[in-house]
Amino acid sequence: MKFRKAALLVLSSALFLDFAATSPQQPGARAHFAFGGNAAQISADFFGNLVFLPVRINQTQPCLFVLDSSAAVSSIDPGRARELGLAPGQPADLDFTGVNISLATFPALSKDAFGEQAGRPYEGTLGADFFSAVVLKLDYARQTLQLYDPASYQYSGQGKILPLTFVGSVPVIQAKFTMAGGKHAEGAFAVNTALDASVVISERYSQSHNLFTSPEKTVTTSDPLSAQGKDAVLGRLKSFEMGPYVADSPLAIFSQSGPPGAGSRVAGEIGGAMLRRFTVIFDYPRQKLILEPNHHIQEEDEEDKSGLTIIAQGSGLKTFVVMEVEPATPAAEAGIQKGDIIAGVDGEAAADMTVGEVRALFRDIGHKYTLLLERKGQTLTVSIQTRRLL
Repeated sequence: MKFRKAALLVLSSALFLDFAATSPQQPGARAHFAFGGNAAQISADFFGNLVFLPVRINQTQPCLFVLDSSAAVSSIDPGRARELGLAPGQPADLDFTGVNISLATFPALSKDAFGEQAGRPYEGTLGADFFSAVVLKLDYARQTLQLYDPASYQYSGQGKILPLTFVGSVPVIQAKFTMAGGKHAEGAFAVNTALDASVVISERYSQSHNLFTSPEKTVTTSDPLSAQGKDAVLGRLKSFEMGPYVADSPLAIFSQSGPPGAGSRVAGEIGGAMLRRFTVIFDYPRQKLILEPNHHIQEEDEEDKSGLTIIAQGSGLKTFVVMEVEPATPAAEAGIQKGDIIAGVDGEAAADMTVGEVRALFRDIGHKYTLLLERKGQTLTVSIQTRRLL
């Protein structure tokens, strides 16, 4: 298996915890459906592999909150709370289209690097209390989201029901995977809707299960886009299995460090790039995760093919800064340097794009781009031709 540095986009805390809890913690939250109903469809905003929901808090102006199954509680950005005149830590009513969620407490918590990573401002998070109050159906293919009253919900589809256990408030399922060299492994994986990647595997799990038993080519560097500044390498698994469903050749990030006290029995995390292959139903009250495959099930993950790690800064998050340039990649060969600003791509101003759209361009294979760069007050034009790195 070949490896390269992972341009890892993790927008919530990484979870490599001791696998001990077997039932979800139930934060104080209640759902009230409009007109005495028991279901509601929410106008979700899918941004890459992340999901954002429009919400009004205590009848204030609307916000856009990220859906984060790894978050212990729902919370609001402190700056946004001040703008709306909200007192952190007080009870709150979250009003969605057709349903209201009442929270016993609503803290203000910041995610300082969120805007740089995602390319859009951070306003808040919908966490475990939100998930526990409803049955949530997330259709990645149609980009829709439905909420159901748990008291009346009954599943009747053709998907596979997987048992959920919980590490604290984080949902965990069992999964199997096969390394490129043929070694098989399985373990408990946290399901993280705020993780952009397909799969993350912890260093402790890799070591305790001897995943790398043959010589591997690896490049290990500190990735500024990881949740905790961890070193990470990126490679391809031969396959990844959840119940009867098998994804071929998914990308996997192998973490090179983890939080203190991490347990080897939790293999890692499953993120949005894997979940997008399904309609995913989170049924916390019954401790079930239901997967219905969609037309993305056999699509191959596409890695970055430039060697660039890019973040968004400045007004409107429209300044795209090169944070890392990997050696022996198209970006390095083109002379691009750390700190360069990508001002244009093929004659189009970069400010007319999002950072996600710029990153997506560099996942195309064999394309030659003309980049306009700003470097220490100078303007440079370079050409870069992408190629497969994995």
